[in-house]
Amino acid sequence: MPFKFSDRHIEEYYHHGYTVFQGILPPSLVSDLRRATEAGRELAREKKGPQAQRLQPLQAFAEQMDLKPFRDYTQLPALTDALQRVLSPEHMLAGLERMGVLYEPAQQPWCTKWHRDITERSEGVDPVEYREIGKDATFFTQVNCALYTDTSTWYVPASDGRVDVAGEQEAAAKMPELEGKSYEERERMGLEYCKGMPGAIQFVLEAGDFALYRPNGWHIGNYVPYRKRATIHDSVWKPATRRWYARWMQRQEELRATAATA
Repeated sequence: MPFKFSDRHIEEYYHHGYTVFQGILPPSLVSDLRRATEAGRELAREKKGPQAQRLQPLQAFAEQMDLKPFRDYTQLPALTDALQRVLSPEHMLAGLERMGVLYEPAQQPWCTKWHRDITERSEGVDPVEYREIGKDATFFTQVNCALYTDTSTWYVPASDGRVDVAGEQEAAAKMPELEGKSYEERERMGLEYCKGMPGAIQFVLEAGDFALYRPNGWHIGNYVPYRKRATIHDSVWKPATRRWYARWMQRQEELRATAATA
């Protein structure tokens, strides 16, 4: 059944901090993107080892990968229309200079820590400014678009744009020590850590599903080698967000340069 936009997508995003456009990518584009991402898996592992989980930004690998399917993805009319209905007519996918692909690890299960991406405590962030823009549900966005069934991402609905509530910091601090554990122990411990966050739910994305979510909500990635993954990871920006990120990244570079000469 072809994707059909509804008011439910708007309601979900503004109430829960996320929504999923189920099956929005046509099968032909999924096929093209699958072929294009195969080379990226090995490139990621060559650069960062067998546990590498992402290749980003794709623009840096134009000579090693076929990027045309990704350009077709950014220009998909149904996707652009859905995003702008939820966010605003100004919003566009951030593009190949930011886009990445998320892969499965080659050898061992592992997980990230429960986290919020950018907070008022992040390096180079003006906390007063952040408190204001953090109230805007259209300012910070993140994308996971699955090319194979992907159950890696967990999220706490409605945790975006608010302070932490009881139990969240404590649950995040209980990240398991996986070193020296067996494959099956690592798998179980990662899953239990995901489930230990109050209110957490698991995204279940099928091939062609597009999850739009606010990354300043609590979220985590939990990965196993036997579950093949190639998920497009991106943002959807309005011009004000693009300008903010440019200033923030410049500020980070300045802080690193100052630290190096101190």
